[in-house]
Amino acid sequence: MTLRGAELKLLMAKRVLAKVKPEVLSWARESAGFELHEAATALAIQEARLSEWELGLSAPTIPQLRTLATLYKRPLSVLFLQETPTGFQVLSDFRRPGHGPARYSPELTQEIRIAHQRRELAKELLADIGEDALAVRALLDLNMDPEAAGKVVRDFLQISDAALNKFGGDAEGRTAFNFWRIAIERVGVLVFQVTRVSATEASGFALAYPDLPVVVINRKDPPTRRLFSLLHEFAHVLLQQSGVSDLDIDISKPAAQPAIELFCNAVAAASLMPRDVLLHDPVVSSHGRSHEWTDEEIASIAKRFGVSRESLIIRLISLRRTDWAFFQRKRVQYRIEYEEQRQRQAAAPPKPIPRNMPQEALSNFGRPFIGLVIGNYFQDRLTLSEVSGYLGLRTKHVGK
Repeated sequence: MTLRGAELKLLMAKRVLAKVKPEVLSWARESAGFELHEAATALAIQEARLSEWELGLSAPTIPQLRTLATLYKRPLSVLFLQETPTGFQVLSDFRRPGHGPARYSPELTQEIRIAHQRRELAKELLADIGEDALAVRALLDLNMDPEAAGKVVRDFLQISDAALNKFGGDAEGRTAFNFWRIAIERVGVLVFQVTRVSATEASGFALAYPDLPVVVINRKDPPTRRLFSLLHEFAHVLLQQSGVSDLDIDISKPAAQPAIELFCNAVAAASLMPRDVLLHDPVVSSHGRSHEWTDEEIASIAKRFGVSRESLIIRLISLRRTDWAFFQRKRVQYRIEYEEQRQRQAAAPPKPIPRNMPQEALSNFGRPFIGLVIGNYFQDRLTLSEVSGYLGLRTKHVGK
């Protein structure tokens, strides 16, 4: 074949139109969390052209369809389906508490879908080894006193009061986060961490299935904030009400906030900082009734419980040991400190940090999920390639 003939053949291949259903193209975009103009911009095409594809007035070429599949995080074969799938649909099945179907970013939409898919995989892997997922009953309801609900959480997780406020040796709060995560995973909850979602959009979300529920935490938050998110989402699980959570709600104005979010925040605080344990803390018990606290006092107490300074102050407000005026002043101070730290880090020369891929996988997927995958591999039910794909690792890292 001549060079000219090869060029013509390639050109003709590019012009072969894909025989796809327009409604499937619309479904794929919407289920990926893209508005029409957002998808068109990401594809570098005119919005009108994408609209024509979804209306059936024209069709994409095969290469264009591959680009769509990549953007929407779908296998190419899915876009050739003759009708839209009727299974788990993020935007219709997953609701922000107190509202209807929410408008999520494509990143959050995809993480919700991925979490659901991982749960389905975990159920299959359990079935392959002849085991059932642990059931997690609805142990809480919105009419419960948060203090009593916090005790229900600790009793269910088998965490004694004596095990709390022992985390002061960890400056970052990772020890407390891992302690609570292991306890929650032990009762049958899958805990994942993600990095693609903006911290301003969501601190975490929960898929509150009665068996093998899922909690997903935003790893862009510091460990102390992640800990509070973990208990907040676990409260959603024990309510058996799924939801996406943003911990920056204005809790000083409860009438304007969703009741379930306020309740889950209160349960998280009561679980992490039980009333009697906190009030008997040496610094708290010797402080007196003044609503003013020094930075050293707040930092030392928060560190022992593994929580953020803001979480501690809010908890002290609920126990009438300080007030909202003190919280607002400190919140402004902490935001300024954070911004100054961020600017210092941005100005400093970057230091290359070697990545530990096996450790990242453990952190993101959790030991129960990885244990299921690796366990099935060692029983010759999964190939090394499948393990690599499920865990997002190169095969050379699987052994580690």
